[in-house]
Amino acid sequence: RQAGSQLVISGAGEIMGSVSGGCVEGAVVVEALEALEAGVPRLLSFGVADETAFEVGLACGGTIRVLVEPVATAHGLPVAMLETIVERRAARQAVGYGVTPQSWERRLVGADEPAMRPRFRADRSGVEESGEFITIFNPPLKMLVVGAVHIAQALVPMARLAGYDPVLIDPREAFGSARRFPGEKIVHDWPDEALQAQGLDARTAVVTLTHDSKLDDPAIIAALASDVFYLGCLGSTRTHAKRLERLRAAGVDEAAIARIHAPVGLDIGARSPAEIAVSVLAQITHALRKG
Repeated sequence: RQAGSQLVISGAGEIMGSVSGGCVEGAVVVEALEALEAGVPRLLSFGVADETAFEVGLACGGTIRVLVEPVATAHGLPVAMLETIVERRAARQAVGYGVTPQSWERRLVGADEPAMRPRFRADRSGVEESGEFITIFNPPLKMLVVGAVHIAQALVPMARLAGYDPVLIDPREAFGSARRFPGEKIVHDWPDEALQAQGLDARTAVVTLTHDSKLDDPAIIAALASDVFYLGCLGSTRTHAKRLERLRAAGVDEAAIARIHAPVGLDIGARSPAEIAVSVLAQITHALRKG
């Protein structure tokens, strides 16, 4: 897994998360329970030359270093610092956590620190030249889906699996019903108002799926006026051409129009609603990681 991935272990041996995709988890849990008892952090290393690594399944090669930090011990992660990280994440505020092994000095890192800006932009945790390890906690990814159609029924749960907080927006309550979307967050306000209320930032993707210009167009204009990293719109090439005519007439400039992904999704020959949802999520992922 990428640097900064986390595994949480309770004193009872309960676990959540992963630091390796499974290959060294068992050994890390054992070390973590020992660290909890001792109250002292430790730095683990598993590599291809380490027989123990093969015993726990690191057959893929390479080296994994795992930082184990007990919480609320004299030398561990302070509870107040952890609470601040949790609070800022809940408020969708970017924050970083820095720790220097050996000295175990710790600090919170601001997204406005010039040296840290590249890390926050790339969502990239890692080790600085000084030896300090920086874990980046960006606001959770968010996906705002306009239109409670069949594609949305597949896309919304897929988005959650991919790490997004999805919100479904459709003023038509017959479409956006709890029966059709069990357990999902559904907003029945007008799309442009709903988008503004949910917040539009650089950690947000917007997808419009209604095929109804009265609903899609205001949402598109609102998204283009923001820093969302992705805007995708359902519709054929002909439908999109008509959409562009309306947007230009509404005063949207060419630079903004160029940000629209339409017809939405990667061209993988998708036919069914689920296949189209796969193509949309793949395009969003491409925009996030390589855009």
